[in-house]
Amino acid sequence: MHRRKLKELLAAYRVRWPHESETVARFDAFIDAHPDCFHRACPTGHVTGSAWIVDASGDRALLTHHRKLGLWLQPGGHCDGDPDPLAVALREAREETGLEVRALDESIFDLDVHPIPARGHEPAHHHFDVRFLVRAANDRFRVSEESRALAWVPADAVVTLTERESVLRMARKWLARRAERARSEQSGTVLQTARTGPG
Repeated sequence: MHRRKLKELLAAYRVRWPHESETVARFDAFIDAHPDCFHRACPTGHVTGSAWIVDASGDRALLTHHRKLGLWLQPGGHCDGDPDPLAVALREAREETGLEVRALDESIFDLDVHPIPARGHEPAHHHFDVRFLVRAANDRFRVSEESRALAWVPADAVVTLTERESVLRMARKWLARRAERARSEQSGTVLQTARTGPG
């Protein structure tokens, strides 16, 4: 089944983030009910893929000022039939920023369901956005026609550009992940020192 991989990723995400199980349940129900969930033609909504891009140091995230929505967001876009949201996220990140990026891992970093207002002949619908954590090879971005601007923003300063909870949640997750890794590295250093002694 073309939805199986995403279902497996969602199950793993539920285990890691149990307090977000309601969001996972919405994704599961939507995907189960709509075999065409990866296509824009699905009238009630569709799965999208996006990327939380961090720089080589991990200190900054890259946000785009979306031309149509007028909001600071992470790069991302429609699957257009591709059942692999990670591949979509990487493709969209490259197209929208001109950067070479790679996924830090294949697990889902964040999930969000948000309404999209009607525009032209397109009715109002929902985006079931699957977000992945990716790292840029360098910081020399290129602004595409999708954006009004791009900006590298310290993770703890994202709040100065947006009040959108879904974006702030990703910033918090990244800061928590960095802090956890720093603690782990510090514990490893202390343990190594204890084994070998000072000097």
